[in-house]
Amino acid sequence: MRERREFLQRAGVVAIGMAVPALSGHAQAKKPQEAKKPEEEEEVTPTEDLMREHGLLNRVMLIYDFAGRQLESGASFDPQLLKGAAGIIHRFIEDYHEKLEENHLFPRFEKAGKLTELVNVLREQHAAGRKVTAAIEGLSTAAALKNASDRQKLQAALHSFVRMYRPHEAREDTVLFPALHEIVSPHEYDAMGEEFEKREHELLGKEGFEGEVVKVGELEKALGIYELAQFTPRS
Repeated sequence: MRERREFLQRAGVVAIGMAVPALSGHAQAKKPQEAKKPEEEEEVTPTEDLMREHGLLNRVMLIYDFAGRQLESGASFDPQLLKGAAGIIHRFIEDYHEKLEENHLFPRFEKAGKLTELVNVLREQHAAGRKVTAAIEGLSTAAALKNASDRQKLQAALHSFVRMYRPHEAREDTVLFPALHEIVSPHEYDAMGEEFEKREHELLGKEGFEGEVVKVGELEKALGIYELAQFTPRS
């Protein structure tokens, strides 16, 4: 019995050794005909998503800075470009990005009793920002640019928006977002990411964030502030 079992084992090894090259050759012959798998969609975490959206906000604020300097010097520019920038703030930052924070982040911090004072200030600034955006949109007209009083109001609105949102986003990036991991489980964190992606495409269409980046770039090109090298200090 022992000798028979050893014989069968040796025979099995030989059979496998003979089969492997044949199977390997068959697989290689089939490989060129295999359909390519679609590339997996990039996975972006909730905080990474919010922080790159802050990058878009910063690019719009560069447009606001440029328009403010033009107003201060009395130079002319196309007010429709500024209105387009304010429209991105209204549509993307206020109606999408800030709503995510207000509906998904702020309540979790309030429920956990963590950073509640900061959350209160952030909420207040969201509300204040919407009023400033409405003023910028209303004053971004050719008629307003010809009126000294309206130009001054527009310049003040641009300045107040940038003055508030630069520290606002910096505090979120360095304090609020890093603390999110302390109050939600890994599963809940992943679920938030899926919800963010769902809302992005519901509100902004198939292109989502990437489409908004393209729109900002077109505005920058039209205003002559797209090329990054122009911001490098020259000795």
